[in-house]
Amino acid sequence: MIILAATPIGNLGDASPRLVAALEEAGTIAAEDTRTAQRLLQALGVANRPKLLALHDHNERHRAAELVERARDEDLLVLSDAGMPTVSDPGYSLVAAAAAAGVTVTAIPGPSAVVTALAVAGLPTDRFAFEGFLPRKTGDRRRALEQLATEPRTMVFFEGPSRLTETLAAMADAFGADRPAAVCRELTKLHEEVVRGGLAELAEWAAGGVRGEIVVVVGGAPARQVSADDAVAQVQQLVGDGIRLKDAAAEVAAATGLSSRDLYQAVLAAR
Repeated sequence: MIILAATPIGNLGDASPRLVAALEEAGTIAAEDTRTAQRLLQALGVANRPKLLALHDHNERHRAAELVERARDEDLLVLSDAGMPTVSDPGYSLVAAAAAAGVTVTAIPGPSAVVTALAVAGLPTDRFAFEGFLPRKTGDRRRALEQLATEPRTMVFFEGPSRLTETLAAMADAFGADRPAAVCRELTKLHEEVVRGGLAELAEWAAGGVRGEIVVVVGGAPARQVSADDAVAQVQQLVGDGIRLKDAAAEVAAATGLSSRDLYQAVLAAR
């Protein structure tokens, strides 16, 4: 089988006993960076010296079929540099190929920068959307943020320290200067820091210079205050555009805070 193994995102103490046991028993490891994998083995005191194969963004599609076939005969442990493989890290193409080929895929759960940042940000956690890294080009990033401006769920982004100020300023333009957010820096590490505030305020703070691994958590768009009649009209418009009534009612309900069931029934009654 293929075993996706979550690795520490900073603090080695977060390595689970299952991860250490898997490293001790592994015959072959597919790693995002084989040098990082070697350092992890050494840091955890693992005596095993498995075969290390590189699996990164530039070779994953080409190598997926080969690794899937290898996994038919032996367990293949898959590591990213930090956190869970496939989450803004290599592994998705491999898992998709394994699923298509009928090869078992399992996971050793563990540290994740996404849920760790979400937990400490102080923003709603009942529903969230992970957006990963935004596009690097200014125009592409602006369009991506404009599409998310009405997203009602809490959003989680990854960002590099050199682009943080620019990204926060772009978010303030797209979402509003006062949209609540949190910048989570160096999670689980010695200099862990969580800074909370409005997007414009955070952009000003970041302009002073920020180092380390960054996760940005942004509150979702507040529900728009519209009348029930206007909301029903919006649902009817979406249905007229070809969207199923159930889906249209759910979309308008999410944007307005009104009941999806009530909107659904109101449109039926109006027919």
